[in-house]
Amino acid sequence: MDKKKMRISQLEVLKAISPLEYEQKCYSIEQRLFRSEFWKNSEVIAVTVSKPPEVNTWNIIKRGWEEGKTICVPKCKPAGKELIFHKLTSFQELEKVFYELYEPIPSITASIHRDSIQSVIVPGIAYTQKGYRLGFGGGYYDRFLSGYKGKTLSLAFSNQLVKSLPVEPFDIPVAEILTESERIQCD
Repeated sequence: MDKKKMRISQLEVLKAISPLEYEQKCYSIEQRLFRSEFWKNSEVIAVTVSKPPEVNTWNIIKRGWEEGKTICVPKCKPAGKELIFHKLTSFQELEKVFYELYEPIPSITASIHRDSIQSVIVPGIAYTQKGYRLGFGGGYYDRFLSGYKGKTLSLAFSNQLVKSLPVEPFDIPVAEILTESERIQCD
């Protein structure tokens, strides 16, 4: 199956999760994250602002603020398909952009150099046990992660785990995946 068909299929799987099951699974994933060494040992964490049916990251952002961590969120630069992360200190520093995504407002948020980011929570639609992921199709994260030296982790519902994905030379696997039921060490 090609990536485009797989994306459509996986989004249907995610949309089939009931609202109550979604909330419970997100809570379990958050708790697993907050107990992890990844979280405990990171002061500067990059994370996307989620939208359903992705694993909810809004509570993760709030918890980071509560613990005094620097939370940075991505601004997409479509011309070069690159991500620039900005420090987020309030949800009011976000604006809704294309595809109904929330991104930081560059004029009121400071950009954070990628070498200053200790850890990245990488989004995706499907994942293999080896950490390869099917993203949303822009290649933004693979470009960002190319040469990135920090820690990488993805948050996923267990039904986002698949046996295989079409892997291309530029695809960069994450080191760890947390689901509602397990921690998968990929490297």
